[in-house]
Amino acid sequence: MKKELKLSIDANSKEPTPLSRELEQNIKLVTDELGTEPDIIIRQLHLYKNSKAALLYIAGMTDANVVNMLVMSIVSEPPLGSEGQEEESAFQTLMYRSLAIGGVQKLESIDEVLLAMLEGNTVIMIDGSVEAIAAYTCGVDRRGVEEPSTQTVVRGPKEGFTESLHTNTSLIRNKIKSANLRMEYRIIGHQTRTTIAVVFMKNIAEEKVVQEVRRRLDAIDTDSILESGYIEEFIQDKTFTPFPLLQNSERPDAVAAGLLEGQVAIIVDGTPFVLLAPVTFVKFFQSSEDYYQRYDIATFLRIIRFGSFFASMLLPSLYIAITTFHQEMLPTQLLISIAAQREGVPFPALIEAMIMEITFEILREAGVRMPRIIGPAISIVGALVLGQSAVQAGLVSAAMVIVVSFTAIASFVIPSVNMGTAARLIRFALMILAGTFGVFGILAGLMLLLTHLSALRSFGLPYLTPISPLVPGNLKDVFIRVPWWAMNKRPAGPNQKPSVRQGEPSSLTDKDADSDKKGSDVE
Repeated sequence: MKKELKLSIDANSKEPTPLSRELEQNIKLVTDELGTEPDIIIRQLHLYKNSKAALLYIAGMTDANVVNMLVMSIVSEPPLGSEGQEEESAFQTLMYRSLAIGGVQKLESIDEVLLAMLEGNTVIMIDGSVEAIAAYTCGVDRRGVEEPSTQTVVRGPKEGFTESLHTNTSLIRNKIKSANLRMEYRIIGHQTRTTIAVVFMKNIAEEKVVQEVRRRLDAIDTDSILESGYIEEFIQDKTFTPFPLLQNSERPDAVAAGLLEGQVAIIVDGTPFVLLAPVTFVKFFQSSEDYYQRYDIATFLRIIRFGSFFASMLLPSLYIAITTFHQEMLPTQLLISIAAQREGVPFPALIEAMIMEITFEILREAGVRMPRIIGPAISIVGALVLGQSAVQAGLVSAAMVIVVSFTAIASFVIPSVNMGTAARLIRFALMILAGTFGVFGILAGLMLLLTHLSALRSFGLPYLTPISPLVPGNLKDVFIRVPWWAMNKRPAGPNQKPSVRQGEPSSLTDKDADSDKKGSDVE
């Protein structure tokens, strides 16, 4: 990975303090801010003709080998006094000639010096100069590139984002080798000073969306940004909604695909989850693997996902409504079987379903928080033992255990964890409506839900696009996925003109027709 040095100063910070010409004064200003902690290393050096310099860095955040090489490049050959170099200052010689390192940057204030050190760089101060040099020596131990833990695929790349910002940007550049790929850096958080990267395609992303992302990020005024979830809550269009209004992914191929369709990526240093905006409802049911398999298989799997979403949201409430108010909707034999099972159950169907759903949510959360080795075993055994014991004790019916189990399994089919969580929250509200008003309560809840979805927007883009408002050209990749040769235009918003991303499908079909004709002539 190419090492780059990119620093930016918080726009909300105080007026920067300029550097002094006296080296000792500059060192004092740094120690006054950072203290004299053991990990603050100040290495003073003597240059040629008694010129003095100092290297300042934080131990543990720099690569020791790179720092040693940097010191050797400074002291091995005199930077001043050689023939033809008298007119050159020590700063100019070190900045442009002597330093054996790739990334360097000029610093003019104490604030820039502190920021460079806190990001893992080594600062070189020279006596008599009002400028300092920041050399890229970052060497914080980071997790390597591994397979994503939440968005696994059977076919496709196995690499995922890490907690390193530079690693993540390089993974994206490795996917999109285009000069139109733009990356803008900014720092958010007065205390954490977290580096944020805004990534977009210059010729594809809509300019007003990019401007809106910049505006919302610049409006954030907080002490800390520790994960991309902080950014998501600050910049999303609506707070009081169970549905996610920004997409997050830890797959470089998924983020690259989003960029190529006009989305804007927000990368936060310290987290492997990258945000994508704007986003629509149907995006959360699309998986990277849909585009690596045949279109017919991808279409089948996508229909399964939509069906599982509605099943995880509606199945318990439908069971409650039918068994409580609308028994005539069931076949006679099934009605007799369910009535026999519920004969000894002391609770109504609503309370019974609530007990089972809450129990399963507790088991799910316990499986996540337990140690990884014993977590799955405990959650599986707990579900089996509790379910079987509850049926034998007559607290719940066997049919209710089946309904809750299938609902839980269906919620895991949804590729996006955020959308699956939204379905879980809505499920409880629909269960209460079903236990109170029956099927009419469910229909009323769905009407309110549809109205809410229609009012949602993600950075100005209607959430139900391309269904409402209807954009016929974008329906090729919603409930079904047409073959790649048929998706010759990028999806566009309601008021946008779609851009071409590949040749017309007619040229491909003509080739197929010509080959078929030649084959028939040979026969």
